[in-house]
Amino acid sequence: MATNDNPAAQPSEEEALISVVLPVYQVQEFLPQCLDSLLGASQSFGGIEVVAVDDCSPDGSGALLDEYAARDPRMRVVHLPENVGLGQARSEGLARAKGDYVWFVDSDDRLTCGALAAVAERLRQTRPDVLLVDHALVNPDGRVERNARAHFFQDTPETFTLGERPGTLDLIMTAWSRVLRRDYLLGLNLEFGRGYYEDISVTYPSLLAARRLSMLDRVCYHYQRGREGAITSTSSPKHFDLFGQYERIFAFIDREAETAEPFRRAVFDRTVRHATTVLATPGLVPENLRRDFFRRASEHFQQFRPRDYSYPSGLRGLQYRLVERGAYPAYAALEPVNRLRLALRATLGRARRAARRTPRLAATALRRAYYRACLRLPADDTLAVYAAYWNRGYACNPAAIFEKARELAPGIRGVWVVAKDSTASIPPGVEYVVDGTPRCLRTMARAKYLVNNVNFPYELPKRRGAVLVQTQHGTPLKKMGTDLRDHPAAARDMNFDRLVEQCARWDVLVSPNPHTTEVFTRVYPGGYEVLETGYPRVDRLVNASLDRANRVRGELGIAPGQIAVLYAPTHRDHQNETAPVLDVRRFGDQLGDDHVLLVRSHYFDIQRISSSRGVVDVSSHSSIEDLCIAADVLITDYSSVMFDYAVLDRPIVIYAPDWEMYRRSRGVYFDLLAEGPGPVATTHERLVEVFRSGEHTRPSAAKRLARFRDRFCPYDDGRAAERVVRSVFLGEPAPGESADPNGRTSAAR
Repeated sequence: MATNDNPAAQPSEEEALISVVLPVYQVQEFLPQCLDSLLGASQSFGGIEVVAVDDCSPDGSGALLDEYAARDPRMRVVHLPENVGLGQARSEGLARAKGDYVWFVDSDDRLTCGALAAVAERLRQTRPDVLLVDHALVNPDGRVERNARAHFFQDTPETFTLGERPGTLDLIMTAWSRVLRRDYLLGLNLEFGRGYYEDISVTYPSLLAARRLSMLDRVCYHYQRGREGAITSTSSPKHFDLFGQYERIFAFIDREAETAEPFRRAVFDRTVRHATTVLATPGLVPENLRRDFFRRASEHFQQFRPRDYSYPSGLRGLQYRLVERGAYPAYAALEPVNRLRLALRATLGRARRAARRTPRLAATALRRAYYRACLRLPADDTLAVYAAYWNRGYACNPAAIFEKARELAPGIRGVWVVAKDSTASIPPGVEYVVDGTPRCLRTMARAKYLVNNVNFPYELPKRRGAVLVQTQHGTPLKKMGTDLRDHPAAARDMNFDRLVEQCARWDVLVSPNPHTTEVFTRVYPGGYEVLETGYPRVDRLVNASLDRANRVRGELGIAPGQIAVLYAPTHRDHQNETAPVLDVRRFGDQLGDDHVLLVRSHYFDIQRISSSRGVVDVSSHSSIEDLCIAADVLITDYSSVMFDYAVLDRPIVIYAPDWEMYRRSRGVYFDLLAEGPGPVATTHERLVEVFRSGEHTRPSAAKRLARFRDRFCPYDDGRAAERVVRSVFLGEPAPGESADPNGRTSAAR
C-alpha cells in the first residue's frame, strides 16, 4: 500500500481540528473543484488535514491527488493496491486520521466558501459528538436547490439529544452530512458496510448513541446531483445491499439497548420507507428482480418489527400491511394508484396556485404588453427616470444624483417612479409617476437614463440604447448577490438566474470604495462600467453645516446640550420573525437625562415605539441622512449606515448580541467585531458600560474609526454626485478621472 505520509510535512495534531477523509474513485472530472473547495482560498480555516484514499482509481485521479499533496502539506494520499469500495476506503482513511473531528467528504462534491471556518467555530463552541450541517443540491445544469428540510436547522439549541429532537432522524443519513468526533466514533466500534448504502451502518448508530448533538444552520456542502454512476440513478442488483446495512443497524440497537432502544420504532419506520421508496423509484431495481426485492422487504419487516409497532395511516399504512404479508401482486396493483394519487395531488396543487396567481399574472402580462408597445415610441434623450427602494419614495443615491443633475445638467428632465402610497415623499416641484400606471410605463419605455438603487422590474427591460445606472444602497458587510447561494436562509427563494440577467442590463455601477467594487463585480456579474466615485448620498453628510444640524435637532425636539444617540439596526433577513434586538426603553432610561435615544427601525421591520422620556421613534422620518447629521453618536449592528456615518468623524458603537448567528446564517465579508469602526458590545450590560465609561470617546476609539474611514470612505469628499452626473449625463471626465483613447471614462482608483 503506497502513501506519501511524511511526518515532517504533516500538520501537527493540534493544528488538525478536522480530518477530512476523502475516498476517491473515477472522479477525475470533479476532483479539482472538490480539492480546491477544501484547500483553496475559499476556506479561511487552515486547521485541517485531508486524508485522500485513492481506491485504485483507473483514471487520473491518483496522479491529481499526488499533485495537490506535493503543493500542500495538509494533504496525505493513500493509494490502495486494489479496489475495496467506498465503505472500506472510508475506513482506511479514518484509521489514518489525526484530527479531533472527522468529516467524510465525497470527492465529486464540494464544500461551500467559508464552510470549514464555520464548522470549526461551531465545534469549538459546542464540542458535540455529532455536528449536522446543512447542504444544497447542485443539478447537472448548475442550478442550486436548497435542502427541502432546511427548516430543521433553524432555531435549534446549541446542543441537544436525539430524545429532545427525535425529528433529527428524518434528516438525510449520508456520511457527508455530519462531522463526527473521532474518539467517539472509534469508541463505537462501527464499520462502514460494503456495497450500496454503506454509510447508514455508521450514520444511524452514531446518531442513536450520541449524548451531545449540534446543528449548523448554514449550507456547508454542495452535493452533485445526477452524476453518472450515482446509486440514486443506477439500476443494479446491489440495491439489495440495503437490507444487510439495516440489519447491522438493528444489531447495534440490540447491543446498545440502553441508549438506542427508544428509537427502534423510528428506525424501523425509516427502514420500510427506504425499501418501498427504492422499489417505487423507476429503474432502480431491475424488473426481473422486483419480486425478490419485495420478498426481502417482507422478510425484513417480519424480522425487525417492534412489539409496539402500529401502522401509519392512509395509503402508506396499506402499503406497509401488504409488505408485511408478502402480498406482492396486491402491492404491485396498488403502485399505479399511488402514483396517480401523487400526480393528482401535485396537479391540484399547481392548479390552486395558478388560480391564486391568475389575476396578478394577467395584470402583469397586460403591463408588459403595453410597455413593449411603448418601446416603439421615439426615445427621449433628455429624460431620466429615478427610483429608490422598490419605489418607496424619494431617497438615497438616486435622490442625490437627481438634485445634482438639476444643477449641472438642467437639460435633463428627471421623473421619479413611486408607489401609490408613497407620493407624499416627493418634494414639491419634483415630477413623478405612479408605479404601474400607463403614464409610468410610457415614461420608463422612452427614457434615455434609468437610475435606481435596486433593480427595476424584471418584466420591464430597458430600451436599446438606454443607460441604466445602478447605485446600490450600501457598502457590503453581509453576503450579497450570487454569494447567497451558500446561504439559503437569507436568500429565501431568490432566483439567481434572473438576478444575473438583470445585472446584464446594468451599464454603470456606482461604487463607494474598492471593497465594494471587489465584492459587487463578483457577486453581480456583468459587463457594466464601475464608477468609484464615493456614495452620492454621503455628500449631504460631508457638506452638512452646523445650522443644518441645529435645525434638524430642533425639529426632533433635542434640547441644546443633549447628546443625541441614533440607534439604527438592520434587518435580519435570515429569520422568519423579527424580534427587538435592544430594549430601547430600558437603555434610554440608563443613558440618563443628558442623552436622547433616536430609534430608527429598518424599513422592513417598522415597529412602532411609543416615544417616552429619553426615547424618540424616528422610523418614519423621511431622511436617514438628516438623522445622521443630527446625531452625536451612532449605535448600529450590521447596517450600512455605519459606512456613511463614518465620514462625520463621530463615535460609532457596534451592538451585536447575535453576531455569531448572523455571521453563520447571513454570511459576512469581514469580521466586524475585529475591524469595525468603534467599541463593540454583545450584551446589553456591555453597551451601557461603553457609554458610562466614555469608551466610545477615547483616543483608541478614534484610531479605530480613522482606520475604518480610510478603508471604506476614501472618495467621500462631498463631490460624489457631481462625478456621477458629469460622467453619465454630460459625458465628460469627472474630477479625478481621465479619458482613454476611445473616449471612455473610468474613475480614479
